[in-house]
Amino acid sequence: MKLIVCAYHNVGYRCLEELLKQGAEVRLVFTHEDSPTEEIWFRSVRELAERHGIPCLTTDINEPASVARVRVIAPDLLFSFYYRNMIRPEVLAIPRLGALNLHGSYLPGYRGRVPVNWAVINGETETGATLHHMVAKPDAGDIVDREKVAIEFTDTAFDVFNKVTEAAVTVIARSYPLLAAGTAPRIPMNLAEGSYFGGRRPADGLIDWTKSAVQIYNLVRGVTHPYPGAFTFLEGRKILVWRAWPVEGSAAPGMIVSGNPLLVGTGEGLLEIRSLQAEGEEEVEAARFAAAQPAGKRFANS
Repeated sequence: MKLIVCAYHNVGYRCLEELLKQGAEVRLVFTHEDSPTEEIWFRSVRELAERHGIPCLTTDINEPASVARVRVIAPDLLFSFYYRNMIRPEVLAIPRLGALNLHGSYLPGYRGRVPVNWAVINGETETGATLHHMVAKPDAGDIVDREKVAIEFTDTAFDVFNKVTEAAVTVIARSYPLLAAGTAPRIPMNLAEGSYFGGRRPADGLIDWTKSAVQIYNLVRGVTHPYPGAFTFLEGRKILVWRAWPVEGSAAPGMIVSGNPLLVGTGEGLLEIRSLQAEGEEEVEAARFAAAQPAGKRFANS
């Protein structure tokens, strides 16, 4: 069994690690160069590959030279674990037993980009990890295996991502022996029962104070550390909100009604901001910041 693995991030690291634990013969790894504009808090797939003496490339697998190399290896299976490039059909057709992707949701729900963040932002109570065959359409091929994880109301996206990573390893541990034996199931995916979401940019973290306190809280925990964060503006100054909690009460959207704790009006309920960061300054407890902000000031969209 010859394998080629495309992998990045913690899911890529842990799933490649699990394949190696099972004795898989990984002939080549494709990964990515780390971006200088991104906070790198996850483990290095390239370091793992090099430690095991596996050739590792950061060129796109879809480039002609890469495709030619894949053809020479003629892998039995190709895996994609949080690899960020869509793999073209001509590459997917090369592996004898198929090309499979590990997706960070319980498919067919939350197809597309950053599924963990979207699930938290949308207030879901569960998500998961799914191994499926790759086709031209993203996250649409037959399902091999999947594992659910719970999303607690106190979980941040980082907490959920760690749960999904463990679920991904569980799925690979169960599925690889079946794939190698040619006995793995193939469950057709019903896309009509699912959903699709696109990527998110830092600018998408802007808080809309007309939404409910729970919705804003979900945004905050969905993009808090190590992600770019939810933000608002106070008298033209950008304020990042890192921790918050919804509480009962009412006030005009964005209106500061109390400084200790820092309570802000929303479209429904109040949001208690617990830690924040004014642009260009360090993150602080909200009460310390609010001491200089009298009640009646208002957070705004710009």
